[in-house]
Amino acid sequence: MASSPFLSQIPINNKTISFSSSLSPAFPFPPSTLSHRKRNPNALRVQAKIREIFMPALSSTMTEGKIVSWIKSEGDVLSKGESVVVVESDKADMDVETFYDGILAAIVVPEGETAPVGAPIGLLAETEEEIAEAKAKASSKAGGSSSPATPISPPATSTPAPAAISQPPPAPAAPEGPRKTTATPFAKKLAKQHKVDINKVVGTGPYGRITPADVEAAAGIAVSKPSVSPASPAAAAAAAPVKPVKSSSAPPPLPGSNVVPFTSMQAAVSKNMVESLSVPTFRVGYPLTSDALDALYEKVKPKGVTMTALLAKAAAMALVQHPVVNASCKDGKSFTYNSNINIAVAVAINGGLITPVLQDADKLDLYLLSKKWKELVEKARAKQLQPQEYNSGTFTLSNLGMFGVDRFDAILPPGQGAIMAVGASKPTAVADKDGFFSVKSKMLVNVTADHRIIYGADLAAFLQTFARIIENPESLTL
Repeated sequence: MASSPFLSQIPINNKTISFSSSLSPAFPFPPSTLSHRKRNPNALRVQAKIREIFMPALSSTMTEGKIVSWIKSEGDVLSKGESVVVVESDKADMDVETFYDGILAAIVVPEGETAPVGAPIGLLAETEEEIAEAKAKASSKAGGSSSPATPISPPATSTPAPAAISQPPPAPAAPEGPRKTTATPFAKKLAKQHKVDINKVVGTGPYGRITPADVEAAAGIAVSKPSVSPASPAAAAAAAPVKPVKSSSAPPPLPGSNVVPFTSMQAAVSKNMVESLSVPTFRVGYPLTSDALDALYEKVKPKGVTMTALLAKAAAMALVQHPVVNASCKDGKSFTYNSNINIAVAVAINGGLITPVLQDADKLDLYLLSKKWKELVEKARAKQLQPQEYNSGTFTLSNLGMFGVDRFDAILPPGQGAIMAVGASKPTAVADKDGFFSVKSKMLVNVTADHRIIYGADLAAFLQTFARIIENPESLTL
């Protein structure tokens, strides 16, 4: 292989992801010499003996992953593209493949334990002669596992920050030419957020990898501010009462109770729910007559069509006419009209909640949409959804009608403009304009929307369109 030993590639297949980067135990060249790789390819090829498999980012919200199981054992010979380990992200379980041939020399992170994105979880050796050296490296990583984790936490950046800034002098070769940098995905994200040139950051992680703490140090972010504030006695006095509040916020568990830590999925749901509190929302309810929809459902149900597919199709058709309800605001300064109508539908699975996405729901016919939905539900319950199948929603639908719930309010997912909560269809006595009573099936929908981009009149108009489609559903089958 003539590929660079520092090259990381992620080919995404149906259920697998490949992620591996090369490590050189004693790399004699400064990083800047990577720009001369093409002139002397054999000079670096000899160094690519021990490579690491590191924790991949399986979703945009993933910061750490849990090792579910190692498919291969130490000493097993691996071929390129072969699955090595199963990783649990905040949404799904995925097989991680090796991108190189070699021997699984050492397992750095055992089953059941977690590791941050970008951290090494295993080491590959090219030959049996390097296995002992790889095991030694693995033991050193396990012994110093607390040191890579420390820079990630903000309080620890106050000490290493000056060290990270003062280390550029030992790398005078950097100006000679462009160098290949290795950085964790979260570090790259921070660099883009704080507008830091990642190529000018000196990495302090394993084998020179750039960590989030390195980017924060380069951006001048420091948390040693409290050392300046002692000049103000009033500020110190005001800060003192904070400590008792923290201690009292965690009361001891009741006798006989059992404390259960969040799973990765539960932690992701908790994070999203807390994040949603920062968005100003409002709610609008709208009653619908569902007799025609119920009749259509009974007609198409034998053909495999679900009520969820009918509601998703109706919502997508209404969103076509009201694109602002399909828009999203992520920075509080602007909003985006999404070109695709992707309906995310909340699904309860064992141990959490996930929202598989029906992409381009307005362009699919009802029967194809139903087939697609069944496939997504099966993959969700097997924890095999690909990231684009659960994080690309532009509008969310939550249906509790099958449980007999007549109305409820849903919490707006971060990054979306609106979410619709659908209740059960129930017989209701209704009076017409002449005062005559009749019994009709009524269904109540409540929509929670981001008030920064969607106003009351927008949502009312959208619900009127949605109601017309539901009460005259023939267009759903076209």
